[in-house]
Amino acid sequence: MTAPPQPPSLPLADDGYPAAGGVARRPAGPVESARANRAWWDAAAPAYLAEHGSDLGDADFLWCPEGLREAEAHLLGDVAGRRVLEVGCGSAPCSRWLRTAGADVVALDLSGGMLARAAELNRATGIAVPLLQADAGALPVVDGSVDLACSAFGGLPFVADVEGALREVARVLRPGGRFVASVNHPMRWPFPDSPDPEDLRIVSSYFDRTPYVETDDAGRTVYVEHHRTVGDWVRAVVGAGLVLAELVEPEWTPGRTENWGQWSPERGALVPGTLILVCRRP
Repeated sequence: MTAPPQPPSLPLADDGYPAAGGVARRPAGPVESARANRAWWDAAAPAYLAEHGSDLGDADFLWCPEGLREAEAHLLGDVAGRRVLEVGCGSAPCSRWLRTAGADVVALDLSGGMLARAAELNRATGIAVPLLQADAGALPVVDGSVDLACSAFGGLPFVADVEGALREVARVLRPGGRFVASVNHPMRWPFPDSPDPEDLRIVSSYFDRTPYVETDDAGRTVYVEHHRTVGDWVRAVVGAGLVLAELVEPEWTPGRTENWGQWSPERGALVPGTLILVCRRP
């Protein structure tokens, strides 16, 4: 597979993340979203992994900021001997964990910057998993060739055509195959992006699906995030030909103190922060 041309590098803020010159709520289609988010994650990879890498681990499967891990949750079931595709793998700690559990796993991400770090960690840990750079809306995987697919906050909130991405997942799954994905809980959308429970006030409509868009000082789109309601997610799963077996809303893990953006122990005790879709292909 030939990698697409590298996007221009983005200027960084003092925290190491791409600097946002402006914020807007406006439409953003698949091409614009993919181009912006690929460049953003390429640039943000060092800062993101410096901030969260110790929590993610090098070979561990963390589903969400609440601290739910696959070792305890078993949402994927027995993975030994199963062929698994991870969509939006980042630095691929989940895929390396799956490999140690006996899975035949392939890790896929849009960001070359994240995959470069994944390759480094493959070498450092001695746990080699194949890495693919591709868009979730065009999986370079043969029809019906995957037993399990997973995505731990791995791309779906950034995909404009999530229905198309889910159809791609359904296409590559074998009959009876399972797909599990964690995404931002839709209830987070109306509230400020703050971990402080004092900031739990409605500032926008839950029903407003207009994407959140960041631009740089030159007006280029550098980040896009898409909101869906719970009903939207259910319709997208069913519309892709999958069966929704369960919706999981993880509670905050007792004793866990890590903050991830607006996710915090104090806020996590009051409102859900993550929605996990457990699906299967008939």
